Amino acid sequence: MKKIAVILSGCGNRDGSELQESLSLMLAIDRRGWQYQCFAPEGLFEVVPHIDVQDEEEEGTVLDMEQRDIFVESARIARGNLLPLEEYRPADYDALALPGGMGAARNLSTFAFDGPRMEVVDSVQDAILETYRAHKPVVAMCIAPMVLAKVLGRYEVELTLGPDDNQASQVAKGFGCRVQACGPTDVCVDSVHHVLTTPAYMAASRISEIFAGAENMVAELEQMFNNPESHSL
Repeated sequence: MKKIAVILSGCGNRDGSELQESLSLMLAIDRRGWQYQCFAPEGLFEVVPHIDVQDEEEEGTVLDMEQRDIFVESARIARGNLLPLEEYRPADYDALALPGGMGAARNLSTFAFDGPRMEVVDSVQDAILETYRAHKPVVAMCIAPMVLAKVLGRYEVELTLGPDDNQASQVAKGFGCRVQACGPTDVCVDSVHHVLTTPAYMAASRISEIFAGAENMVAELEQMFNNPESHSL
């Protein structure tokens, strides 16, 4: 039975892991009879409202930004079955997966704030690099491939961030990545570096497209497991 480690970044598309992408990914894994284990780093982040609100002044009082913990919020998606990312060991898993959501750009990295000058949280960078160096697959959805681009761009990995003319794609190219334009349910497969990515809400507009993209990506991962000779595993 395959075991997939999933890195979460909070709970909610604007400041954490995108729920529809996370659940579609977990479902696609579970439908194959595989297991998944969720991980998350610890640390505070600023909460972003998930409905449009007046955030300048309310009755003369400036609204303060609430802070929450990435690990605690991620437990909402994992139903409490969550481990600290520092405990992740590639030897215990067959692949590493990152669903999307702006938490990947705000909490796992600083892309949302720093663009091409972005940094990646140490524990996230370590998990990705250790998995890559163990020649095990890394998969990512939506904006999460931006984190892979920063960490693995030096190896000229190929990935997708949806259209190749958006800001994220251009930054990824600047890191050394080969960027493939993909539609909502397409999967970019880098069989040399064992990296699989799908655009999700970087290109999709419907939840059915999110599920189809996750399903297609995990199907490609299954092919990679079943044909290791053709994927250099």
